[in-house]
Amino acid sequence: MFNIGVGEILIVLVVAFVIVGPDDLPKVARWMGRQVHRLKQLIREVKTETGWSDLEKEVQDIRKDVRDTARELNVAKDLRDTVKDVKTEVGGAVKDANTEVRGAVKDARSEVDGAVKDAQAEVGDAVQGARTEVGGAVADARNQMGEAIKEAES
Repeated sequence: MFNIGVGEILIVLVVAFVIVGPDDLPKVARWMGRQVHRLKQLIREVKTETGWSDLEKEVQDIRKDVRDTARELNVAKDLRDTVKDVKTEVGGAVKDANTEVRGAVKDARSEVDGAVKDAQAEVGDAVQGARTEVGGAVADARNQMGEAIKEAES
């Protein structure tokens, strides 16, 4: 309240000791204590009569309300929290999309591999069929040539 330090108190005590003397110093200290007590009591009474205590309480309540409102209106914190939430949601969506794309690529590869195998099998069957037909045609041609040679010889 008075902003008096230890050094200042020591100086006051030394001066009081020099002025009053060691015999009367306890009496003076008691008298000063009573006067300080009466002064405090007088200040309390004045505060009560003038409504100063109520005004102090009101000011403290208003300060508290202002601090609470400032905390509630902390827009920067709300924005940081919102950005954090959006980052989390976008990160999850990207991860989900990445998983879906990888699954679709895997499915497409499986389908392409199956189609390639089917095509290879059909080409193999067609080649085999063509070989059989060519072999049959060659055999027929040989037979016809053999018959033609036999006819020519006869």
